[in-house]
Amino acid sequence: MKLRSPSLFWRTFLLVLGLMVASMAAWLQSLRALEIEPRVRQVAAQVVSAANITRSALLYADPAARGELLRALAANEGIRIYPLESSDAVAPLRDSPFARRVETAVRANLGAATRMADEVNGIRGIWVSLDIDGDAYWLYLARDPLTRDFGTGWLGWAAAALLLSVLGAVLITRLVNQPLARLTTAVRELGAGRHPAPLPEAGPIEIESVNRSFNRMVDDLDKLAADREVLLAGISHDLRTPLTRLRLELELAPLDEATRAAMAGDIEQMDAIVRQFLDYARSRPGATAPLDLGELVAHAVAATRIESAPRSSVRLALAPDVQVVGNATELSRAVENLVVNAHRYGRNDAGELHLDVTLGVTDAEAVLSVSDRGGGIAASELDRVLRPFERGEAARSGHTGAGLGLPIVARIAQRHGGSLALAHASGGGLCAVLRLPRAPTAAR
Repeated sequence: MKLRSPSLFWRTFLLVLGLMVASMAAWLQSLRALEIEPRVRQVAAQVVSAANITRSALLYADPAARGELLRALAANEGIRIYPLESSDAVAPLRDSPFARRVETAVRANLGAATRMADEVNGIRGIWVSLDIDGDAYWLYLARDPLTRDFGTGWLGWAAAALLLSVLGAVLITRLVNQPLARLTTAVRELGAGRHPAPLPEAGPIEIESVNRSFNRMVDDLDKLAADREVLLAGISHDLRTPLTRLRLELELAPLDEATRAAMAGDIEQMDAIVRQFLDYARSRPGATAPLDLGELVAHAVAATRIESAPRSSVRLALAPDVQVVGNATELSRAVENLVVNAHRYGRNDAGELHLDVTLGVTDAEAVLSVSDRGGGIAASELDRVLRPFERGEAARSGHTGAGLGLPIVARIAQRHGGSLALAHASGGGLCAVLRLPRAPTAAR
């Protein structure tokens, strides 16, 4: 299964957030590198000071007061003095770059023979060897200066920094991607056959140029569609005048009934083709209003008089109170085209037409399906026959038409914010599914 590529918003957001986190990590690492040397000197000075002060106090204090002095150092500073024995169990100083640098600095001040340890005889702390008047002692520091106690306050600061980074990444990403998101919405509206609102021609020069070009393209398309409608309307007017004259002359001509009927059928077919061109060329729906789609479908099916045709039957299953917003004339034309298309090409091998017209609803859509039980069409042609002037094999083998019946339905659906799709019917034949958005008060 191919994974879907993340959207531009998430790509930009993750990139900006990653850069922020990497910058913070680099800043912390730089701070740590710059801070370690002063801290080494500070800790070494603390240990050396404790050793020198303790040594001086014991050497120059009154022997009678030494015990009291040692007790005061233990109680107030956590400093104790123990004799250094060869049998002492000594755990070496922790193996870390910081501890090694501190040990080096302490030896530089107290002498190369100075030893440091993390644990002596099972007692953990910082142990420093001292020579006091020729005798070896351990100086014990209960407060370990090598260990940094950050506490839990840094967690709050870290969370605040992360939150600010996320908010900053979201803000920057939205500012960067907002023009592209607006352009994407406008392109989607234009692709759906609707007129998008003009894009703001402001901001960075690249965005301003793209928006200006898009607005100009939309205006050009509107002018092209209007010119096309005017052109086809003129052609229709110019063609219908001689067609009307031909009908009149046909009625007056001394022809037999069969010839007159054949010629009248040709004239009606030409008039229907002209009307199809006009219906397909219309780029926007007429006046729209809320309407009951079930009632409209019932009237449109009845207008086709399919049930009166020989060996034909129609089964209606229409959900009640299906409200949509649309142009009643255009939607009736769409339903009639679907029914007429099924009537022409949906008969089975016995020449019978069994038509199922079903209307249902989803949370946001009204779904109309028109199914027949004929031979259907190949799966490879399902999308092709929805294109203008494309006809299936059955249509090429005896039926006349311009190949605009289903494309007109698709255009009407598109102009109303819906869609038309073809599929194979469950009982054989072809199923045309027309989806339209429900009226806002009807959708639940």
